[in-house]
Amino acid sequence: MSVDVTDLRSFYDSPLGQVSCRLVGRVMAALWPDLRGLSLLGLGYPGPYLPALGASPERILVFMPAAQGAMRWPAEGPSATTLADPLMMPLADGSIDRLLVIHALETAEDPAEFLHEVARLLSPPGRALIVCPNRRGLWARMDRTPFGQGQPFSRSQLRRLMQRTQLTPERWAEALYLPPFRGRFLLSGAAMWERGGAALSLPFAGLHVVEVVKSVHRPVLVRQRRRARVREPILLPVPAACDPGWEPQRRSLTSLRPDP
Repeated sequence: MSVDVTDLRSFYDSPLGQVSCRLVGRVMAALWPDLRGLSLLGLGYPGPYLPALGASPERILVFMPAAQGAMRWPAEGPSATTLADPLMMPLADGSIDRLLVIHALETAEDPAEFLHEVARLLSPPGRALIVCPNRRGLWARMDRTPFGQGQPFSRSQLRRLMQRTQLTPERWAEALYLPPFRGRFLLSGAAMWERGGAALSLPFAGLHVVEVVKSVHRPVLVRQRRRARVREPILLPVPAACDPGWEPQRRSLTSLRPDP
């Protein structure tokens, strides 16, 4: 189930949302420092994170799920936002160079089909940056933030999910070691939490940030169907009801012989 767009806006207007956006944006910028000359599609609710990405891309589009609702982006100038079905996006195959996914995978009705659609839109050397909640993190266990909604994933679950698509993970990063609390003292030390968690490689980061590349050639997996035993009724002839006073006439075998 998608998070409502008004709840997302309220979260990112709050101090906790602004701090988390800044921390996650730093990880994104480190992975994608330069997007000049590339087309970029943001899918989900990417607006707060787009300014953090490197140099300005040649073209930016923002698709928001219809069940979530849409909000104008950017705030000034022509809007680049549209409502779209995440499983049937209105773009041609291979038309996007870079694709940012945030607040989308964990709420998708079918995550595998969603990633198939992501792979379809990417050009052959295209890359996607997928951000989703970590199953082992505190942010996925508390529903006071948008990252506590939907289905969280472990790293092994994401690997198995991507094996079913044309997406191959190349670089992994984590973000939001900061606990999802709104205390002013805790938020003031957010940078310290991130540096300490990243240096110690702690397993309870709030988010996975995965850069995936589209594979041009991949083996086709053959799905094995289970054969279920189906019991079918066997119809037997049933004699019709007869008159209780009727008696069959019996003939001897000699009477059945033809006359000479």
